[in-house]
Amino acid sequence: MMNQVTPTTMLFVPSEGGISHAPTELTYPADLKNGIQLLMASLHAQAY
Repeated sequence: MMNQVTPTTMLFVPSEGGISHAPTELTYPADLKNGIQLLMASLHAQAY
């Protein structure tokens, strides 16, 4: 619904075995850190 108001995107980080949205989902801290760094860089580029 938001894409009708503003451009949107999704950021994905790898999960062990490709499992997501489940109790057995496992995403390693290093992958989460990389995702956060990418998000920060994207927000910075859009702001400046």
